[in-house]
Amino acid sequence: MTVAFATCSLLPEGSDDVQALIAACAALGVGAEPVVWDGDADWPAYDLVVVRSTWDYTSRREAFTAWAQSLPRVLNPAGIIRWNTDKRYLRDLAAAGLPVVPTLWDPDDIPAGWPEYVIKPAVSIGSGDTARWGPGEEDAARAHLRSLREAGRTAMVQPYLSAVDTAGETALVFCDGEFSHAGRKARILTAGAGIEGPVRGDSARGRVTAATATGAELDVAERALAAVPGGGDLLYARVDLVPGPDGAPLIIELELTEPNLYLQHGPGSAGRFAEAIAARL
Repeated sequence: MTVAFATCSLLPEGSDDVQALIAACAALGVGAEPVVWDGDADWPAYDLVVVRSTWDYTSRREAFTAWAQSLPRVLNPAGIIRWNTDKRYLRDLAAAGLPVVPTLWDPDDIPAGWPEYVIKPAVSIGSGDTARWGPGEEDAARAHLRSLREAGRTAMVQPYLSAVDTAGETALVFCDGEFSHAGRKARILTAGAGIEGPVRGDSARGRVTAATATGAELDVAERALAAVPGGGDLLYARVDLVPGPDGAPLIIELELTEPNLYLQHGPGSAGRFAEAIAARL
């Protein structure tokens, strides 16, 4: 039985997660290897394709989702990948009663009354084309919003939550529907970051450390996964939360396609995921 861990041409050997999973699968007698998703692989030759570090798809989302749909067997499932690769899924979660960071979708102008706010496209990863704006930056913010809309991209505007600078984001990782471990991500966007993404040179930016999930965070994360269409077949999931103004957790993202699973911060987690993959085989 052979598993393909789908990756991108920028990382032909896969991410650190992929390498850890390959070793864990080998310990169980399961063959696994990294395969570039848009290469010339013989996909039907694999018993299972697990989407992992496919981090170059955002400019070709339709091709990527069509590729996933064409596979004989893929995890997470192709339907979930299509739903999750456009952040408009947050509207579905909000409609289901989940606490989601307030979002304006394709607004005509920047918000009034928000001290700081984030503008980003609905299809993006790694803070691509995302920026944090504040007082005195209105013209630049409007230009950012206009550039997304003129490119035919769905624009999102969200209030910048001050807890991101203090508590950071908490990422809850799930394996086969069960909570595995958590990581805490330091602040992502520096004020005035501009549309190319975060300011470089901040050694704390984006750093991930091990974390302990609270009961409130676990409750929100489990409810979010229960609201995913077809979510009963999830191999992996990561729920990113940030404290709201009242301290209660808000969903900032639900990562079901190609998330970093922070396996290095979850002792035994690579083995658990390998066992879940072997069980699917």
